[in-house]
Amino acid sequence: MPNETYAKEWLRFAERNLETAILLYEANHYSDIIGVELQQTLEKSFKAIFAYRNMKIPRDHDLVKLYYLIEEFIAIDTDDVLLLRMATNYYKDERYPNPNYTLPPKDEILEVLKFTQNTFHEICRLLKV
Repeated sequence: MPNETYAKEWLRFAERNLETAILLYEANHYSDIIGVELQQTLEKSFKAIFAYRNMKIPRDHDLVKLYYLIEEFIAIDTDDVLLLRMATNYYKDERYPNPNYTLPPKDEILEVLKFTQNTFHEICRLLKV
């Protein structure tokens, strides 16, 4: 039996991250911060599928790994897996200073933002939330 309540909790948190990313993008805020919000949106959206299916929720932030664990429930184009990798890197690489630190390009962030919006809404549709 699906666990709709738990899935909705995950999606509520994901929606807040997505709304924050949109507001920051529209305000022309720092792209690295927007990237972290997008990664969190996708991670929590994927974890909503785990919750809905009563599957153990992995303690992992790698979006590609998470996706491959649930790919039977949601289809993402092969080309878009690259966007999952980029979003994962925003969370892993962009949160801390390093010698080669640069802000992600705005056009890249916009592409990941659109993908994240579509993925979030698709998961909401699939889970009927």
